[in-house]
Formats: sequence, C-alpha cells, structure tokens
Amino acid sequence: MQHDLVIRGGTVVDGTGAPARRADVAIDEGKISAIGEEGSSLGRARTEIDADGAVVTPGFVDVHTHYDGQATWDPELTPSSWHGVTTTVFGNCGVGFAPARPDEHDWLIQLMEGVEDIPGAALADGIDWRWETFPEYLDALTTMPRVMDIATQVPHGSVRAYVMGERGARNEEPTPADLEAMAAIVTEAVEHGALGFSSSRTMLHRALDGEPVPGTFAGADEITALGKAVADGGGGVVEVASDIGLGGLEGNFGSDIDWMRHLAAEYGLTVTYALTQADRHPDQWRQLLELSSAPIDGAGRVVAQVAGRPAGLLLGLETSLNPFMKHPTYLSLAHLPTAERAVELARAETKAAILAEETTFTGRFNHDVAHGFHKMYPLGEHPDYEPDADDCIAARAERAGRDPYEYAYDVLFGPDRSLIFFPLTDFAEHNLNPTLERLRHHGAFLSLSDGGAHCRLICDASTPTYMLSHWARDRHKGPRLTVEEAVKLQTSDTAQLYGLGDRGTLEIGRKGDVNVIDFDNLSLEAPQMVNDLPAAAPRLVQRATGYLATVVSGEITWRNGEPTGARPGVLIRGRR
Repeated sequence: MQHDLVIRGGTVVDGTGAPARRADVAIDEGKISAIGEEGSSLGRARTEIDADGAVVTPGFVDVHTHYDGQATWDPELTPSSWHGVTTTVFGNCGVGFAPARPDEHDWLIQLMEGVEDIPGAALADGIDWRWETFPEYLDALTTMPRVMDIATQVPHGSVRAYVMGERGARNEEPTPADLEAMAAIVTEAVEHGALGFSSSRTMLHRALDGEPVPGTFAGADEITALGKAVADGGGGVVEVASDIGLGGLEGNFGSDIDWMRHLAAEYGLTVTYALTQADRHPDQWRQLLELSSAPIDGAGRVVAQVAGRPAGLLLGLETSLNPFMKHPTYLSLAHLPTAERAVELARAETKAAILAEETTFTGRFNHDVAHGFHKMYPLGEHPDYEPDADDCIAARAERAGRDPYEYAYDVLFGPDRSLIFFPLTDFAEHNLNPTLERLRHHGAFLSLSDGGAHCRLICDASTPTYMLSHWARDRHKGPRLTVEEAVKLQTSDTAQLYGLGDRGTLEIGRKGDVNVIDFDNLSLEAPQMVNDLPAAAPRLVQRATGYLATVVSGEITWRNGEPTGARPGVLIRGRR
C-alpha cells in the first residue's frame, strides 16, 4: 500500500498524555491511517517527512481567538498558524460580526476595536459584508480556502444589538419578546454550526464610545434563556469573560458562578470563564476555582480558562501604551510618523522636558502604566516571560544609581528601542508557579491566547510555542511540565472541551493534523510591529523557529516556517 503521507522516525507525543515513543505516522484521505512503532515499516508514501530527531505532535487546537474579521480576508490566520495551530475557535467574549444588520456594521467595528484593540480601519477595509444572519456568516466563511480549520461561536453583543437595536447596545432590559427573538437566533446559530455562545461580563470590555459590551449587565433570566437556546440548538459551550475571574468576586458579578453552574447542570452545557491572578487579590483565584469546579449533577461542567503565561502588555514607541504617552510634550509629538517621533524623542532637550513633566494619565490601571516600574521588564531580543524580580526597571535603575523614569525612557526610546513587558495579571508572585497549579487543575484548561486581538498591545498568539520551549524545556524558576503534559493541554484537552472529538490526538481514525518540531531548537523571536493588515493598519506579530512542518488534513501547509500554498482548512460546523 502506498500512503498519502508518512512522517518517519519521529518521537511521537500523541496528545493523550501517554509517554513519548519513537514511531512513524501515516495519513490517508486526511486521517491518520496507521502508526508504526519502532522496528516496523509502514511502507511507501507519495510524500514523506523525515522526522528523525524531531518531536511529532497533533496540531494545536486554540479555542480562544478573535479572528472573526481576519478570517474573512486572511487564509493563513497569522500569527497563530506560525505556532502550530491547526484549529482555532473565535467569537469569544461576546463580540463578533454576526448577526449584523446593514446599518450596524460601523457600530460592530467600533465595539470590536474598543474591546479587542483590532484597528477599525483594518476591519472596515478588510471585511466584505456578505451576510446579515449568523448562518449567512458561516456560509461566507466557507468560501475561502485556508491553512487551518476554523470554528466560531455566536456573540451576545451582536445578538443583542440585532434584536434590540440601540436599547440592546445600551444594556437596557429586554422584553419577553426580545428574549424570545434572541433565543431563536442563538438556537439557529448552533443548529447551523456554531460551537456555542459567548458573553462579556467585565467592565474591562468597552466599545470605543465607552459603553460596556451589550450583555454586561444581563440578568439571570436573559443568561438562562440564551443558555437554554444553546441546548435547544444541539448543545455546546457558553464562554464568558467575567469580572469574577478577572479581578474579584465583589461588585455586581458575584452571582455569575451560580448561573454558570445552573446552566451546566440544567442543560448539560460546558460553561467556561477566564480566570486570572490579580495583584490585589493574589489568592482569590483558588477560592473561585474551588467553587466553579465542585461536582454538579448531570453531564455539564464549569471549567476555567487560564493563560500559559502572564497577560503582558507590551509598552513601546509603536504600541498603544507607554509610560510617557500622556506627558504634555509627548502628546505634542504623538501625531508624527513613527520614524520622525523617534528622532524627536532621542533629542536631549525633548527627553529632559518629558521627564520634568507629570503624566496626565488617570485611573488605577493607567497609573500603573505610568509609574509601575517595579513590574516592568525590558523584553529584549530573547523574550523572557518569567523574569526575575530584580530584572525589573526599578531594580535595574537602582543598581545603576539612576532614576527609573529616565532608565525606562532610554529602554523605550534609546538606540535599541526595546519593548517593555508589563505583566498585567498572573505575575503577582514574580513567578509562574500559580499558573502551573492552574494548568494542572482538573477544573481548568489552557486558553486565552487572544490570537488576532490586542494588535497594538499584546502578542500572546505565540503561547503554543511557549508551552513547549519554556514550560517543557527551559524553565528554571520552578517545576516544569513534561512534554506530554504541554502537548495534551493544547490538543486533546482543548479539542474535547469544545466537542471536537475527531482531532487532538495521534490515533488511528483521528484527523491528520500534525506538527513536526525541532524541539531542541524551538524558540520565540522578539515581537515586532508590522503594517500588514488591510488599510496598512499595524499589529504586533511574533514568529518562531523550530517548526519543521505543519500538516492539516494530511496536507503540508508549512515547511520550515514558510507556507507551502496548501490550504485544506475548512469551517467546522458543530460538534463531532
């Protein structure tokens, strides 16, 4: 027999958590057809990959991205596809572009731009609005061949605006008729292939006009009706960005955990929420995780999404934030193109003027950006996302006998113009031991890469590479994950959670999505700003070295970091 593809001689880490072993993997008609253990032969193949000395894993399944717009114009879905992702799920956090009435396009764009920092100019120029309803959006997504499989969820914000108009956008209470109409849209979306429903319950998420995302204050009746609608459509996931997991149980959101558990128990749904470690409540996540993961009746579950590294803002000359951007002299230069602004900022008189001024930043978060040098770290050419405490700007400045503001200024605007890494969450203890605890908890799973979002401030779509290079190989500040753990976390665990049981492991009959990785030399490059979005809009990207090949449905889509031109990716419709 001649196989379509054989990957020979690699160390197979199959995604189940089983020990790595040397084996060959054959793929025929898009599925894994045979696995030949060491000493056996799988015979000839039309195409072969020599994986001797490499690690062979399932393709990575990233279930928390925001490619809702980018998926309509970019067949490669970078940067995620550079990092071994072969399946991605978007429509998270209650924002997206369907359903969409023709007069709502601009409003949905400013909502996405405000919440996820995706340039509105890119969305306006890049999206070809060929839909109004959610099923029509799914149909539009099927028209583009791409390098990976995609799936989506129906977002609360879009549904509310579609049914309630301005009342929905301003978070007014729905009428019974509104609830019935919204539920019908959610049920229809799931019936046509949406993997679930998403909502935002955090005051961090606001549109450009300052309004919280529609649904932020939705009552139990609305949430229950829309959760039931998911079940009525065939079941799936309810994904929530809630303040209970993003900083505290206090405020208006303390009851969220109750309705999450109710939806899981009553309707057999998987309810998932973002869980981070906040500096001001560094141990509170343990309390919340214990509450959410307690046993419930029925087939449903509540499970926390946790990040593989700190949600780190990247501060710099070209990014959305830096400590000096609200100083009056800096503001007077903000209109200049980047190169001209850099020249002006390098002038001694400009530096002296800015350092002599007080910032006009207001608010707790902005205060931290302007003054929090105790948790800012130069990122450099070899990014370290678990830096030592004495590597921070404040400590470096003290050792050098310098003012921390001046030191930070030189890091940002000096000849090397480095980015500064500012861990917003998950670094209260100056190490990632609490992250490891969450990653190994039965009530949590790896997520929150936010691929496609926060284009000018965060670049965590590279998390899949980080899970292997840092957690399974390089970490020195505490226990590591095994390679088997690091792979399972982002393959079978994520696939199973979202009902994608046809992928995520290297087993006979599973989908032929594979990564071949030079594990010893796998590394992350420094993030950089590029202007390759529609309308030449900017975004941060981060490349990796060490991916020898990525395979989707048996076709090689990437070789040694370069696209092959193969585009076998499809839209996933529904669970499997």
